[in-house]
Amino acid sequence: MSKTTNSRIALIQMSCAPDTAANLDKAADRVREAARAGANIVCLPELFRAQYFCQREEHALFDTAESIPGPSTARLSAIVREEKIVLVASLFERRAPGLYHNTAAILDHAATGPDHIHSIYRKMHIPDDPLYYEKFYFTPGDLGFKAQTTSHGSIGTLICWDQWYPEAARLTALSGATTLFYPTAIGWHPSEKAEYGEAQYSAWQTMQRAHAIANGVFVGAVNRVGHEHGDVTHNGTTMTGPGDHTPQSGLEFWGGSFIADPFGRILAQASHDKEEILTAEIDLKLLEDTRRNWPFLRDRRIDAYAGITSRFLD
Repeated sequence: MSKTTNSRIALIQMSCAPDTAANLDKAADRVREAARAGANIVCLPELFRAQYFCQREEHALFDTAESIPGPSTARLSAIVREEKIVLVASLFERRAPGLYHNTAAILDHAATGPDHIHSIYRKMHIPDDPLYYEKFYFTPGDLGFKAQTTSHGSIGTLICWDQWYPEAARLTALSGATTLFYPTAIGWHPSEKAEYGEAQYSAWQTMQRAHAIANGVFVGAVNRVGHEHGDVTHNGTTMTGPGDHTPQSGLEFWGGSFIADPFGRILAQASHDKEEILTAEIDLKLLEDTRRNWPFLRDRRIDAYAGITSRFLD
């Protein structure tokens, strides 16, 4: 598979309903729409099959997890094959009884395995914050940081909380990725939005633009939109999320998906409250030119970074 292919990428910014089947239907329709508009690599937001259920700890929600390959990859692989694209799909993976991951499946029309699965990435950094209780559900990933050389170029996939860690972006870029994708589910606590909302979004975008600059890569960060309380309906069973279901409870996902080039410039940016499909061209000549003029990888002092693997330098 080629490592030098220019590509056109698309990010699917979408809202998520309580019903998992309806969300999969919507995602499938949006992926096909993006492909028919010319995209050959498409990325869905984090855990798109459900409302963001990690707002509480509830054992019954483990029933919404699925194997990979499984029902979602089977459904999406048909579109991948027909449209001849690469797709990044973030799923709640059931790896074994009692063992679950937050996993991105990379589907490639040229891959010959089940459901055209090229590879998977398991989220490495797992948060535990108010209304983001992911440590209850997800085992940290064990596959490391790596590039995936697909039929439409070399990409790297990281997931949401991973986006705050420059080490993750660096190692993925050093493996050869020319575009980093960040499927995301991040939003405002409604009670904090007025005071902190603008600064929180700015920090989120700035951090990922910095990954693009420091590593000389393109970055695509794709988020969901909508106010969610984590209600989930799966296979006829409804599980109601926490809180009083007023505008002051739950999470308001801030959308704001964007694509940045290796200079950190925003090529496309979505609104905070609408469903959108963002697209941009990945021009590898621009990547090469940027790295020649800003040779950060050349000038790294790899002999001086031993301390980076320590928790803290006491």
